Amino acid sequence: MSRSSHCIVVGAGVFGVTSALELRSRGHAVTLIDPGPLPHPLAASTDISKVVRMEYGPQEQYMAMVEQAIPGFERWNDELGEVLYHGDGVTMFTLHPMQPGGYEFESLRMLARRGHHAERLQGRAIQDRFPAWSENYVDGFSHDIGGYVESGRLIAALVAKARESGVVLLEDRATRVAGGSVSLASGRQLQSDHVVVCAGTWTHRLVPELAPYMRSTGHPVFHLRTDDPGPFSVPHFRTFMADVSRTGWYGFPYNPREGVIKVANHGVGKLVDPEHGERVVYESDHENLRTFLALAFPDLLDAEVVYTRRCLYCDTLDEHLWIDRHPEQPGLTVAAGGSGHGMKFAPVLGPLIADCVEGVANPWLDLFRWRHLEPDTPGEEAARRH
Repeated sequence: MSRSSHCIVVGAGVFGVTSALELRSRGHAVTLIDPGPLPHPLAASTDISKVVRMEYGPQEQYMAMVEQAIPGFERWNDELGEVLYHGDGVTMFTLHPMQPGGYEFESLRMLARRGHHAERLQGRAIQDRFPAWSENYVDGFSHDIGGYVESGRLIAALVAKARESGVVLLEDRATRVAGGSVSLASGRQLQSDHVVVCAGTWTHRLVPELAPYMRSTGHPVFHLRTDDPGPFSVPHFRTFMADVSRTGWYGFPYNPREGVIKVANHGVGKLVDPEHGERVVYESDHENLRTFLALAFPDLLDAEVVYTRRCLYCDTLDEHLWIDRHPEQPGLTVAAGGSGHGMKFAPVLGPLIADCVEGVANPWLDLFRWRHLEPDTPGEEAARRH
């Protein structure tokens, strides 16, 4: 592609807006299409917070990507004039002593291998350092690098930045995509040199040949309001994962802007149709939450649940991102498949996707290539409860 090509990006979530910004910075004319409003209320990236962690068990490439993403978040804080990335650190605690092969153990080992210095905490040292945690958690570590990003507010700021950079935003819904063309619900037909589909959980509707390899799963999110947020506030509390690969539970420190503590589950989820499925949190989800709180944070057992959401992941079967040119349609690239862990890579996603579009060699892209997956392909995201 020449540096003066016209690119259409379909979807203005984290994949779409970052790729639109990067393509524009490289000299391309860019049209960004999304049904709106922006940030789209049903997009996975539209939330008060998303975890930014470099811990990925033995998966070194993901740690390397987050190592580059965190300085990018810090640059955005400076460029956007507001703190949207909060680098207050992360905690990873377990109900049993860490063992080789486990998510936390392998994460700690990879951190050391790459020159990071996390602090292992065991037994009573956990509660001495972070008093809100119950004594049921006996092992793990705290890492000063990482934290969370106010994801919905970041997407809004990046959309504004895209407008300012000359990206043309078009609020309409794509109904069909092909190499170099997009059909819209309004009846318009747009032509371009290249189309990039970043439609999140709607991607495999627009590119149906991906339907065997992608699915939409919904995961419960809770916002809790407590009368005593002190023990759950920084620096006494950090973005956390609570034996996450076994339980799925993770969450965040008290958010003073929203007045809540967010707790969510990164697990199997429920299959949800992205168009017509109910995005609701069920009574069984509430029961599971209360069981978890009783085990981990008894002081939150009486906290009021003021908001719930079922967040839809665009899952690939193997849970790796999907960023590649279409093998049979020149002029069409797919960038999706966040699988519940894509937001933390936001600052490196745009350059990665733009390299793919332009045909620039990038060693990270091989993991995200167009691939055949058998129906029983296991998920490989190390932190996720399977």
